[in-house]
Amino acid sequence: MTSASLSTSDWHARAANLRYETGHFIDGRFVDSVDKGRFTVINPATGTPLCEASAGTAADIDLAVAAAKRTVKSRVWSRMAPRDRMAVLASYARLIDANAERFALLDTLCMGKPIADMVNIDVPSAAKNFAYFGELVDKIEGTVTSTAQDAFHYILREPLGVVGCIVPWNYPLLMAAWKVAPALAAGNSVVLKPAEQSPLSALLMAQLFVEAGGPPGVFNVVNGLGETAGAALALHNDVAKIAFTGSTEIGKQMLIYAGQSNMKRVALECGGKTPQIFLADLPDMDTAVTYAINGIYGNMGEVCNAGSRLLIDRPIAEEFIARFIEKGKNAYKAGDPLDPATNLGPLVTASHRARVLDYIGRGKSEGARLEFGGNTPDLPGAYVNPTLFTGVNNQMTIAQQEIFGPVAAAIQIDGIADALTVANDSIYGLAASVWTRDLTVALKTVRDLEAGVIWVNCFDHGDMTQPFGGYKQSGQGRDKCLESLISYTQTKSAWIHLG
Repeated sequence: MTSASLSTSDWHARAANLRYETGHFIDGRFVDSVDKGRFTVINPATGTPLCEASAGTAADIDLAVAAAKRTVKSRVWSRMAPRDRMAVLASYARLIDANAERFALLDTLCMGKPIADMVNIDVPSAAKNFAYFGELVDKIEGTVTSTAQDAFHYILREPLGVVGCIVPWNYPLLMAAWKVAPALAAGNSVVLKPAEQSPLSALLMAQLFVEAGGPPGVFNVVNGLGETAGAALALHNDVAKIAFTGSTEIGKQMLIYAGQSNMKRVALECGGKTPQIFLADLPDMDTAVTYAINGIYGNMGEVCNAGSRLLIDRPIAEEFIARFIEKGKNAYKAGDPLDPATNLGPLVTASHRARVLDYIGRGKSEGARLEFGGNTPDLPGAYVNPTLFTGVNNQMTIAQQEIFGPVAAAIQIDGIADALTVANDSIYGLAASVWTRDLTVALKTVRDLEAGVIWVNCFDHGDMTQPFGGYKQSGQGRDKCLESLISYTQTKSAWIHLG
């Protein structure tokens, strides 16, 4: 029976029989914390404990970094023949695909992601990441420059060494793949710190890397809280780079940690408040409305580039909002994440639900008009119904701060100049979209928007060639793409005097 044909009861039966590791994965094996500490992982769909995982501290980070550093010094991975390293990553990608059900269950149980999303989006996308970067291993090239006749100058590109990856809970498997795949492909060794809410898929990832032929110690995972394990990793003097996805607040802390330690490189993918701009000459309103709905309510709105600000041209605003309400209020319905028909799972924790509900309360108190949602369904767990506010201005809290939940804010604008002013009036600059028939307007909008990823007449499209990352306080550095691979390398210049 394939994943596509499994019923709700099938998934529940598989979940009941699921076996998983909860220790750290260091130097090719699972180990408990040095101080034997544990923390509880909660299933947000039920509010009940799922498991107790090892709680990493600085001592566990030291062990993982030491294992990674040993493999860097021995060059067992970085000097492996490129075609052999490619073969390991290709085998690894196939193993991720082969273990799709296990990965799907682990992330669904930890953070409430609908099982259909895991099977159809997250797992195949993660496998594709490793396959893509595996194919790039032998595409890392040096350079010979043109110099005077008495010299020969060449530039080598080499791995950085030990890379620390700190990833969030909203896409546990996929965000880990975005960081780990290019780091490994470039020849680095890795210590991954997953979010404490969703550590289990990362442990399976590391285990399968060794099963695929990866040398023990090259890919390590330490569970734990951000303020302990995460901080210890970011402060470690033997870590050459921190690759971080998470909040802007913690991203800034990563920069501080780098300065307090060894001036390590830092790549940040942080918050967003993505504007979706809908101009009066958009090609097709129903299509645009559908993209607007999916752009904010997909993955429960727990997406860094969620299209949470709907900037709608005044001549079409009334009709656009009416269609959004008609289609959007029932497009995403809360339900059991293990039901393949569910497209809205719970938020990751009860405390995060309280945070989202507080933002909804602020929207009401600041004068925005609640069109639908704003409440919770009659279900156990950390659910919030899809929510739409209209009558929003860009100074309201719900227009400026990242809510990270299924809350859309509709703002009326007067043409593209006004749209650009509103869109860019944000500390964030991760992504944006514009809908228009006018090619000139589209090109000028792309030019003038302060965002790292921009879509025209679509939303959230792309492939592995697309750099993903932001401007301003959405961070710096790029995921996916060739640029990401290169960012995990450094250059060495050799100047030879020929006499």
